[in-house]
Amino acid sequence: MSKPTPISGFPEWLPAQRMIEQNVIERIRATFELYGFAPLETRAVEPLDQLLRKGETSKEVYVLRRLQEDPGAQRDDSLGLHFDLTVPFARFVLENSGRLQFPFRRYQIQKVWRGERPQEGRYREFVQADIDVVDRDNLPFHYDTEMPLVIGDAFASLPIPPVTIQVNNRKVCEGFYRGLGLEDPDQVLRTIDKLDKIGPEKVAALLVETAGASDAQAAACLRLAAISTDDTSFVDAVRALGVDNPLLDEGLAELAGVVEAASEHAPGLVRAELKIARGLDYYTGTVYETQLRGYERFGSICSGGRYENLATSGNERFPGVGISIGVTRLLGLLFGRNALGASRSVPTCVVVALPAEELRPVCDRIAQALRRRGVSTEVAPSAAKFGKQIRFAERRGIPYVWFPGTDGEADTIKDIRSGEQVEADAATWQPPAEDLRPRISRS
Repeated sequence: MSKPTPISGFPEWLPAQRMIEQNVIERIRATFELYGFAPLETRAVEPLDQLLRKGETSKEVYVLRRLQEDPGAQRDDSLGLHFDLTVPFARFVLENSGRLQFPFRRYQIQKVWRGERPQEGRYREFVQADIDVVDRDNLPFHYDTEMPLVIGDAFASLPIPPVTIQVNNRKVCEGFYRGLGLEDPDQVLRTIDKLDKIGPEKVAALLVETAGASDAQAAACLRLAAISTDDTSFVDAVRALGVDNPLLDEGLAELAGVVEAASEHAPGLVRAELKIARGLDYYTGTVYETQLRGYERFGSICSGGRYENLATSGNERFPGVGISIGVTRLLGLLFGRNALGASRSVPTCVVVALPAEELRPVCDRIAQALRRRGVSTEVAPSAAKFGKQIRFAERRGIPYVWFPGTDGEADTIKDIRSGEQVEADAATWQPPAEDLRPRISRS
């Protein structure tokens, strides 16, 4: 077999990185469950007509089909791999609404696939960790204020730099644009969402070209987008622009509620950022984007918002609000800068030294005794000199080597970091809690 060629956009972490990923996922999962979110996993494929409901995503969907189809059979390109977890969740709610208790709180941590151009922090296959709350007919607004609190606690549990959750409300934007007299607020939103990519001058030109804005209207839209505060002073800043609209008033009140709740829970966590639009069509109210401090140029690592009509069938409507952590995106950025590390490259806590090959059964019994009490243990691969077996452990970061007693002597265990060696019994010995599992920390 020739040397394989890597496929860009499909990350494969080394074992130590995979342990970090699993640790991060477990901490996120634990936080979600502390807030009462229940686990869910949906299928990997969805009908294309459902996937394409989300807006400008047709170029990103991977179509699913068999390599070899039956002769004469009609080609079926009606299924695609899901590119997020919100659309599958909405479909799941519609299919199972009769068996769910509302409001329904779920978390979902699994892979998704997106056919975009791979680059640092952006992948074609990646893990997302989502939470959503949906209700029947109406969803109280206080769930919008809860989302940043959950995410703030989840990130605070991880050994990563601090984050800033940027929040806005589409009602603020839409009400402002309508108050200006612009008749296509969705097009204005999509254009404003390009600010960070193309800059204000090109955005202003696009507003005139595609949204029918005058130069004065475009300038007003940019002034709104420039408002950024870490408290509720954004309300006065918007009022100072002199635009009136009932929807604008509603949006300002909701956005102030989100900022106030987050400021009380974790000062400095949330920032009102009125240029945040989220380019996806189904968001109707609060929207969130999260930046990792020191990595702002890479964009959001966690985003979401309120949606009123995504899960709708006939007269049934299940409005919701949710937010999604890009786990692979976050880790890819940190791995790229060696900013996260594990105390060892394997789960193993103890290596049982092998004095001679014929003593392997004895060593296996020692290992089993330790494993029964939750101590990750392996037996040395060969009966080499003890120095070589110690180096085997050192190279992997394994902290302890167990030496079976011979000729009636007691077993001993050595902490190879300190050199301390003491007698030990495999039926009772326990490592310090901090050594039982690999430790994950910022490098």
